[in-house]
Amino acid sequence: MSIDPSFEEQELLADTFARAGSRMAAKEVADAVLGSAVFAAAAAAVWLIQPPQAFATAPALVCMVVLVLAMLVRFDTPFGGARATQLGFVPLLFALPLAIVPIAVALALGISTLPAVRAGELRPARLLQVPGNSCFVVGPVLVLALAHVQPRDAGPALLLAALAAQFLADFVVSSARLVIVRGASISSVFRDTWAYAIDAALSGIALVVAEDIHTTPMAALALVPLLGLLAVFAHERHQRMQSMLELSSAYRGTALVLGDVIEADDGYTGEHCKSVVSLALEVAEHLGLSPERQRNLEFAALLHDVGKIAIPKEIINKPGKLDPHEWTIIKTHTVEGQKMLERVGGFMRQVGLIVRSHHERWDGGGYPDGLAGEDIPLEARIITCCDTWNAMRTDRPYRKALSHDVAVAELVSNAGGQFDPHVVETFVRLVAPADQPDAPQANAAVAVRAPAPLIAGSAKV
Repeated sequence: MSIDPSFEEQELLADTFARAGSRMAAKEVADAVLGSAVFAAAAAAVWLIQPPQAFATAPALVCMVVLVLAMLVRFDTPFGGARATQLGFVPLLFALPLAIVPIAVALALGISTLPAVRAGELRPARLLQVPGNSCFVVGPVLVLALAHVQPRDAGPALLLAALAAQFLADFVVSSARLVIVRGASISSVFRDTWAYAIDAALSGIALVVAEDIHTTPMAALALVPLLGLLAVFAHERHQRMQSMLELSSAYRGTALVLGDVIEADDGYTGEHCKSVVSLALEVAEHLGLSPERQRNLEFAALLHDVGKIAIPKEIINKPGKLDPHEWTIIKTHTVEGQKMLERVGGFMRQVGLIVRSHHERWDGGGYPDGLAGEDIPLEARIITCCDTWNAMRTDRPYRKALSHDVAVAELVSNAGGQFDPHVVETFVRLVAPADQPDAPQANAAVAVRAPAPLIAGSAKV
C-alpha cells in the first residue's frame, strides 16, 4: 500500500478493520480450518524429515521473546498487517531445531494476538486463524530440512533459497485466502507485495545477530531498540490511517445528509437523484471506471441537483415552460451545487466539478461553461444521459412520462449532439432494456430514430 492509499485501498483497509471485531463468516472458518490443516501437515513433515535434537534453552527463550515483540509491531495494509516478524524469526530459526520452529512461531503469533483480544479489538474466535497465518514458516524450514543442513551451517545460496521459499509460501497461501475468502483482485494482491522488500531488508539485519546467537544469546536483545523505533512508526501510521478513514466517512456522511436535504426539500428531485445513481453506476461499471471514479460518480449522481435547493419552488414546480428569466435562474443550480460541495472539501471537490458539468452538451451548447466532447468529465456525461432518461421516463409537473421506445429514440437521435455517443450506445445496449422487460432487444431499440424535439432541452432538469 502506498503512503497515500488509493480509494480502493482505503475501502479494503476499512473492511480489514471491521472484520477484526466481527464474527467469522463461514468462508473464514473454513479457511482457518484448511490453513491449520496445511500448517499441521507441513510441521509434521519437517518433524519426520529431521526430528528435533537437544538445543540450548537460553538462546531459544531470548529469541522467542524478541519474536513476540516483533509480531506486536504491525503496519496496517489493506489486507491485514505487515509485521516486523523477520527480526525475531531469523534468530529463532538459528536457535531452535527445525522441527520445533513452526510450533514456536505459531505460539509466538498467538501470544502477540492476545493483547488485541483482551482489548476487544479482535474476537477470540479469530485465534483459529493463527496456524494458517503461520504458514510462512513452512517454506524455509522445509528447504533446510530437505537439505539436511542447520541454518548456522548453511551457505549464502541455501539461506537465500530458504528466504525465497518463505516469501513464496506466504504469497501463495495469503493470495489464495484473499481471492477466495475476500474476493480481492489479483492486481490488488500484487500491490501489497511491497512488504516482502521490507522483510528482505530486515532479514539481513537479523542474520547478523542470528550468527552469534549460540555464543552470545543476549545478542538478540540488540534488536529491541530497532523494534521500538518501528513500533513508533507503526503506531503513527495506524493513527493516520484511522483518521483518514474517519475523515472519508465524514465526507460520505455529509453527502448522504445533503441527499436527505434534497429529498426533504423536494420529494420528486430526491427520488429522481436516487434513480440516476443506480443507472449511472451500471453504465460506469461497463465503461471500466476505476473504483475511485465510480465513488465520485455515485455521489455526483446523488447530488447532481443539490443546487436546486437555492432555486425558488415556484420555478422548480412550475407546470409549463419557463420564461427566459426563470430559465436563467434555474441554470444556476449547477454552479450553486458545485459551490456547496466545494465547501465540504476532500473528494467532494471532485464531485462538485462533475455536478457543475452535468448539463454540458457533447456539441458544446450546454451550460455553465460551454464545454464540448471529451473536455466534459466522463462522469458528467454519464449523468447527463441517465438524468435525461429518468426525467423522460417519469411524470413531471409539465408532462406525462414518455414511453420506453420514445425515450430510447430521444437518446439515440441526440447522440453526438447533447449526449456522448459512446455513453448512449452503452446505456441503450445495457441499461435501457431492463427498464421494460418485454422491450425489443437493444439493437432494435437503437434503430428507432424518430425525429422528435429535444426533451431535455426544454425540461427543467
